Amino acid sequence: MKSLKLISSAIAMLICFVSMAQERTISGTVTDKSNLPLPGVQITIKGTKKYSQTDYDGNYSIQAKKGDALVFSYVGMDSQTIYVKDSNIINVVLKENNAQLQEVVVVGYGVQKKSMVTGSVSERKGKRTKIQAESNSLYTPSPTITIRGNESVSPKNEPLYIIDGVPAKANQMAKINPNDIDNVSVLKDQAATSIYGSKASNGVVIISTKNEIYKNLTEKELDKKLKILPIPTEPTQEDYDSFVENAFESPKTAPLSTFSIDVDNASYTNIRRFLNNGQQVPKDAVRVEEMVNFFKYTYPQPKNEHPFSINTEVSDSPWNSNNKILKIGLQGKNIPTQDLPASNLVFLIDVSGSMEDMNKLPLLKQSLKILVDELRPKDKVAIVVYAGAAGMVLPPTSGDDKKTIINALDNLQAGGSTAGGAGIELAYKIAAENFIKSGNNRVILATDGDFNVGSSSNSDMEKLIEEKRKTGVFLTCLGYGMGNYKDSKMEILADKGNGNYAYIDNIQEANRFLGKEFKGSMFAIAKDVKIQIEFNPKQVQAYRLIGYENRKLRPEDFKNDAIDAGELGSNHTVTALYEIIPTGVKSDYLAEQPDNLKYTKTETNSNNYNGELATIKFRYKKPDGEKSIEMVQVIENKSVVLEKASDDMKFSSAVAWFGLKLRDSKLIADKSSDEIVKLAKQGNSNDEEGYKAEFIRLVETSKQYN
Repeated sequence: MKSLKLISSAIAMLICFVSMAQERTISGTVTDKSNLPLPGVQITIKGTKKYSQTDYDGNYSIQAKKGDALVFSYVGMDSQTIYVKDSNIINVVLKENNAQLQEVVVVGYGVQKKSMVTGSVSERKGKRTKIQAESNSLYTPSPTITIRGNESVSPKNEPLYIIDGVPAKANQMAKINPNDIDNVSVLKDQAATSIYGSKASNGVVIISTKNEIYKNLTEKELDKKLKILPIPTEPTQEDYDSFVENAFESPKTAPLSTFSIDVDNASYTNIRRFLNNGQQVPKDAVRVEEMVNFFKYTYPQPKNEHPFSINTEVSDSPWNSNNKILKIGLQGKNIPTQDLPASNLVFLIDVSGSMEDMNKLPLLKQSLKILVDELRPKDKVAIVVYAGAAGMVLPPTSGDDKKTIINALDNLQAGGSTAGGAGIELAYKIAAENFIKSGNNRVILATDGDFNVGSSSNSDMEKLIEEKRKTGVFLTCLGYGMGNYKDSKMEILADKGNGNYAYIDNIQEANRFLGKEFKGSMFAIAKDVKIQIEFNPKQVQAYRLIGYENRKLRPEDFKNDAIDAGELGSNHTVTALYEIIPTGVKSDYLAEQPDNLKYTKTETNSNNYNGELATIKFRYKKPDGEKSIEMVQVIENKSVVLEKASDDMKFSSAVAWFGLKLRDSKLIADKSSDEIVKLAKQGNSNDEEGYKAEFIRLVETSKQYN
């Protein structure tokens, strides 16, 4: 009998294991019948607690297996159940709930049938009045609703909202629990204005809750109950390195400014996550240079033997009217995919217990599948995992055997503690054993950064990664999750190794960084890229580097080839901004300069270099080189007014301005979000992917927290 029980138990475990192994990623888009994307649609697997949600563009993904019933539900729409079959793509069109939106209309003086108030739910040209919701949040949608027939939507067509008889705001309405809603109705035209006056000229959206939980509240009480407040970040265990903002320096006392380039953009996507979730952004999570470098700018391709072009521009400072902004832009050479060297990649994946959330290991696996799709037959991938211990789950495998690589990813499960140091040791060992001379040798670390076993302190990790970079293996760090996210450790790994760093907050970001920008993210064309600039004291009274606080170098480090610096990828752009106080300008940001100093007096030179603002030098190494190559360029003392500056100058300045505002910088006079939005809109061009438009929405969203 005991034997039978053991056999039964074993069979049950085997069935469970096989069932889990059969899970795959199901993705698609949810739209309404007019093909408009629906953000915030909830997708659940019937009979389980597993769920997902559509993003701003109506896209979703969820782990499911054949035979699972996916339930798609959305307020004001009929729920739809679809069974998973052989296809991994399931696109869904939801229909409006006619009974909810057509048959009954709640008006200010009671309930009437639709036939008695046809003006309030009129039909035009055969089309019923539509409620369209647009969300600027990937997790907690805060919709903008417009009531319309067939005409185009104007962003100013904001209706009036009534919740249980109390006037409300759009962001308050978005905070209502959908499960509390009993009825949603639309009132328009004369029926709306006759009751609510001119403020209802764009229609009224009337919401009734099941227990009338907001009934009889004053507007102030409703505001207090539903007001969107920043969610405190203190209770979480997220970790960010603190740093002091760069101050203004005089070229007479600090003639050289030296720093390493930074192509990382993790800070921007992390900030986006906070704002989309309605949270206040921690000051130390804001690294302005990473925000600026999230966006691509239209710099020309290099035309000489060097792997990047150098581009400079000077214009007005938008936040300090008497100052100037110097923009320095690098454009990496675009190498055709077929000409890129073979890749030797090792996926180093955190499968510890802290990775079990949907936005960690499940998202991680989907992300790496995007990268796998980019691999060629000459590329190879190994997979190392770490939890309580580290181990190899996939030996080096050809890039054309995608099924084997994806199956290995699908079988990963979270559990245990986090032996990060042991995992790094093993990953680099495998990368070194399979090293491709003149190839792309890289460890790709994917984790929430929560190392808690083995080498765990920041200093330990710093020493470990500095030692490993000597192997010639590059490093890419992919950060996931929230709540216990360790940004400080991820940044150290990227900064101290030959590395780059991205924070993956959703599958769209994974597709951008690992798919569309695969070449720039994974193939270095130059390493240890350093910049040193000498400002002309005849033209510059003071200067400061905006951002790059963690990338600053000593002047003597510039020519020291033993000092590590950032890498530049194929077709990547790098942008750096300096704020300049011109000579003769009075400024509150300057300490009073001593005069009549005996030993630091500068002799007058017959050549005053009046036509020069600064001289800029660059040093870089080839990906497999050990000796730096130097480039020199003079920056003319020529400035254009901001109105006539390039779109790149306007938009990069707007992004930096917003970053300084989030950091509560004491060095900006104007902190108006409206002015930031205005400048960003002026510079919004070449935005096929919509990232710049998304930035503008984020700035507008952030105003409610100011």
